[in-house]
Amino acid sequence: MDDWLTAAARERPDHEAVAADDGSLTYAQLDERASQRARALAAAGVLAGERVSVTHPPGRAFAELLHALPRLGAVLEPGPPAEPPAPVITTGAGSAARLRTDFQPDAVHTVIRTSGTTGERRAVELTYANHAASALASAAALGVQPGDRWLCPLPLHHVGGLNVLIRSAINHTTVVLHERFDADRVRATLEAGEVTLASLVPTMLSRLRAAGLRRAPGLRAIALGGGPIPAGVLDWAAEADIPVVPVYGMTETCSQIVAGIPGRPLSGVELEIGADGEILVRGPMVAPGELAGDGWLHTGDLGSLDADGRLRVLGRLKELIVSGGENVAPLEVEQALLTHPAVVDAGVAGLPDPEWGEVVTAFVVLREPAASEELRAWCRDRLAAFKVPKAIHRVERLPRNSGGKLLRDRLGGR
Repeated sequence: MDDWLTAAARERPDHEAVAADDGSLTYAQLDERASQRARALAAAGVLAGERVSVTHPPGRAFAELLHALPRLGAVLEPGPPAEPPAPVITTGAGSAARLRTDFQPDAVHTVIRTSGTTGERRAVELTYANHAASALASAAALGVQPGDRWLCPLPLHHVGGLNVLIRSAINHTTVVLHERFDADRVRATLEAGEVTLASLVPTMLSRLRAAGLRRAPGLRAIALGGGPIPAGVLDWAAEADIPVVPVYGMTETCSQIVAGIPGRPLSGVELEIGADGEILVRGPMVAPGELAGDGWLHTGDLGSLDADGRLRVLGRLKELIVSGGENVAPLEVEQALLTHPAVVDAGVAGLPDPEWGEVVTAFVVLREPAASEELRAWCRDRLAAFKVPKAIHRVERLPRNSGGKLLRDRLGGR
């Protein structure tokens, strides 16, 4: 497999590769700087096959590291800013190490840790072939144009943010990196028509709505994933002619595997629903080490498929609430609450109860006053009686990780 950056630098040397807070680089410049970094890393003692844990630096520097390490046969393991780098990454001309320009498809390219929303963050090994298949499937779903500029305000140590950099290199297009999400800045970028694609999580889109986003000229799609999407936000986006494509995926599948409403599998993705309602996945973008003995990735997510193979995600299997012998998917309750005009954000969990075992309990962020009983009545009109929250608590914010995913195990101070 050819080096993606080498190919991009050959085909589009003067095309902007990365536009970041710490500067911009053309593909020719990124290619040269990646080689310089690779030689510096070799001089610092980095060897083929080693994992290099990196607290991600600003976007342009991260892009250089992302492409430098494969040229040594080393593996990038990015971490959040709070984690120290090991080894320390140095810069400079370095030694005249022999750099690689082609890779084995099944070799490990990156090690990404899962978001840890239901437990400890777990390391997932993603191969060159996984990333290439993911880029191909995403391109088939969203399209690729030579002038594409993909906005990414997501953390680069999560697979959703990292893959924007990789896809852009594979497709020889431009990635626009914001070091952190700032609603006013993203709104200005979208309204100025500076990007054609964007990756966001639902809380980000909600904040853009609150920030007054009214238009996004030239925008072809916002790939929106990472949690339940408030129905009101999608309605607002449609009225504002802001194109939103809901996506579903995970670290183990190298990001998105389903896109659109209804949720259609991307090219190469196979889906099944297990006997317990669990979503099973296989395809060339699935990390080989995550496949079970039956050849499927067991996602830990609950879902259903309609007659046309379209997926509906119902939540996490581990998060299923068992109340009085009835099973309740928290995501279904959250989606019902999010359709209420007063609800900005919602989280649902099962709290211990001596009579019911667990009781369905909701925590909501409101944009305007709404009584608990009003919200329960709203749910009763949309859900079976046993799924209606026994209690609803108003909170200022919900616990979420840096990728915007709800930390359900922290609801109610647990």
